[in-house]
Amino acid sequence: MIEEISIDNLGVIGHATLPLGAGFTAITGETGAGKTMVVTALGLLLGARADLASVRNGSDSAVVEGRWRVPAAGAVAARVRDAGGDLDAAGIDATIGPVESLLLSRTIAQEGRSRAIVGGRSAPVGVLAELGEHLVVVHGQSEQLRLRSGAAQRDALDRFGGAEIRPALTAYRDVFERWQHASAEWQRLTGEAERRAREADGLRAALTEIEAASPQRGEDVALAERIDRLSNLEDLRLAAEQAHELLSSAAPDGAADAITLLDTARRALDRVALHDPALTTVAESLADALYAVTDVSSELASYLAALDADGARELESLQERWATILAIARKYGPTLDDAIDYLDTGSARLLELDTDTDRIAELAEETDTLASDLDHAAATLTRARVAAASRLQSAVTAELAALAMPDAELAVAVTAKGELTASGGDAVAILLRPHPGTEPRPIAKGASGGELSRVMLAIEVVIAGSDPVPTFIFDEVDAGVGGAAAIEIGRRLARLAETAQVIVVTHLAQVAAFAGNHLRVVKDSDGSVTASSVVQLDADARAAEMARLLSGLTDSATGLSHARELLDLAAGSPARGIR
Repeated sequence: MIEEISIDNLGVIGHATLPLGAGFTAITGETGAGKTMVVTALGLLLGARADLASVRNGSDSAVVEGRWRVPAAGAVAARVRDAGGDLDAAGIDATIGPVESLLLSRTIAQEGRSRAIVGGRSAPVGVLAELGEHLVVVHGQSEQLRLRSGAAQRDALDRFGGAEIRPALTAYRDVFERWQHASAEWQRLTGEAERRAREADGLRAALTEIEAASPQRGEDVALAERIDRLSNLEDLRLAAEQAHELLSSAAPDGAADAITLLDTARRALDRVALHDPALTTVAESLADALYAVTDVSSELASYLAALDADGARELESLQERWATILAIARKYGPTLDDAIDYLDTGSARLLELDTDTDRIAELAEETDTLASDLDHAAATLTRARVAAASRLQSAVTAELAALAMPDAELAVAVTAKGELTASGGDAVAILLRPHPGTEPRPIAKGASGGELSRVMLAIEVVIAGSDPVPTFIFDEVDAGVGGAAAIEIGRRLARLAETAQVIVVTHLAQVAAFAGNHLRVVKDSDGSVTASSVVQLDADARAAEMARLLSGLTDSATGLSHARELLDLAAGSPARGIR
């Protein structure tokens, strides 16, 4: 329930505060006073698209704030907390239990920015729209047009069906989603069968080639080192022989080798080291050098003995292997390790592709089963809708009789639309027979604007009994209506206000008379709307406003008498929403 709305710099309204509350609130005022801006303000709080032209001339921004009372354990409170907002405890409601106070705010800047506040925290505008689905139903000329669509008529029937239709619709949608998912996957796999077969053939050939080569990790590095050694085998041999000769073999010209020279030097020092201890250390170092050179000479001899005499034949074999390894790395690499890893990833992918045939068969069977389940669920949903349609047309027809359409009959037709969609297989059409002897016609063709207003109100009053909504907002729902029909509209709005908050923007005294809370939007002397532009009317002021609505005169004795008579009539109505 909306407790209060505050509006700043929106359209012609500079500042206005609307005290609302439970029951039936009527909002009246002269043409151009800003009644429509009240509905616009509510739309902004419910996430509607912002129109920069609605920001008051000369102002930087427009601000709308609204305070709601919501169930503490309801979906609205939970969504607010999910968005990071806070709510304040607001006592206990006799019907819904603990309630909390929620503050919503929307700011529209002149340069185009829009900001939403939910429970004291900034939030996306989409959060306001989500909350609005649980808080308010708005009816105006656009909603009357929407009611002419088949989807809106089906939604109205589903709302009326309530507990009878909702489980059937939920079960149907569950099966539909599973059928749609399985069908989409089956179509994807069958549609890509040729491409996937080519991919599998390519993978199979690649894996066969890699497995035939049987590459080993690090093999490319080892081969490169071995090939480099064998490619330089003669140079290695010549260098090793030369070094060995210089270290341990007499040169051809008779020159001494390194080992002989070192040994001669060591012996020379050993003979005199006793006479000078300083030479003892030098002689020991020389002996160490001799041992080291002797070891190097032995290693060179072993190296020369180990050099492969058949290296040329091995080199040819290694080079062939090297070419094979490089080809594998280039095709499936870029490195040899990547190509080896491809064996694992490619094998897994090939297994997936090879099992597609089995998966396609499984999906075909699953799709057939789900299609059968879907047909059954659709039939169950259709039966529920047909039963609800019969009750809805009877109830609305009775309401129309009370709304000065005594000869009108409503018919709700549920027919097969030839395909199954997320909402079922039914086409729902609300038809109106305005007079006996005429054929029922779609309400878009069979109802005038005023009649459509009454049909919409009758439907909403009937649906409210099975699908209650916290707040209804009607923007000139009485357009095109007058006289006794307008009185009955007021009576039905008051009846609706017995179980919900009802806010009505109206220009008819016959409708406003049934309100328990009457607000008037007024202009000041220069045509703008000031901070006092919205006034909550007391008994005398209300009678004057009713006289103005009836005759355009606020101080006419006859007009005032007529206004009080109308107020007395409404006060005595058994279906009057009392604030």
